Amino acid sequence: MGQMSRDRAFREQQPQRSIGGLFARRGRLRRILRYGGLFAIFLVAVVLAGFLWFADSVTTLAPPLQARADAIVVLTGGYQRIDQAVELLRRGSGRRLLISGAHPTTSPAQIRKMTQSSPDLFECCVDVGYEALDTIGNASEISRWIHDHGYESVLVVTNNYHMPRSLIELRRRDRATTYIPYPVVNSDLKHTDWYANPDVLRTLLSEYGKTLIAYARGIIGWGVGDGLRSTAKMSN
Repeated sequence: MGQMSRDRAFREQQPQRSIGGLFARRGRLRRILRYGGLFAIFLVAVVLAGFLWFADSVTTLAPPLQARADAIVVLTGGYQRIDQAVELLRRGSGRRLLISGAHPTTSPAQIRKMTQSSPDLFECCVDVGYEALDTIGNASEISRWIHDHGYESVLVVTNNYHMPRSLIELRRRDRATTYIPYPVVNSDLKHTDWYANPDVLRTLLSEYGKTLIAYARGIIGWGVGDGLRSTAKMSN
């Protein structure tokens, strides 16, 4: 009995070891997981808030009432964009028009017929660019065209949801030119529940993700080429 009492007293005098190791209440791994979880929640909140801001700014975009510049450029992706750009040219909002990113199989004559424009207008004042493969390529092709003609201000025609990313790429490529957005609005998203329309929501989410990537590229200096068809052929 005496020996057992001494052993128990000795054990009680020893410092108690923490139970659980890394997963203990104050263990290092649990702290990492806790702070990591808080950071993930914060990051999701920032991304969600950014998307709501992006969607609101896009759905409220409106073309300027008195649109005028040295020239007009339109980024292909829908006939409505080209129709609007040609109409601006007819009004005298710019001296010349570049249709950037046309498919190689599409001829200027086909575009003219589609827009119901006069041959004289296309002959004198419309250029069709076939080099651009994507929005980055649009920016490269447009920048070359602007410098070749010596323009200082340009009306940019594209869909409202595509406008933020287009301006990011254009201003990254050419900071000297003044780019004036002229958004094409396919439907009235401002007064409708766009978040209840799966197609619209999918388009906005996709474009928001691409815009974030374009913005991040400018911060970290991530280069992805010039997006031109001729460059892609040379690399292949």
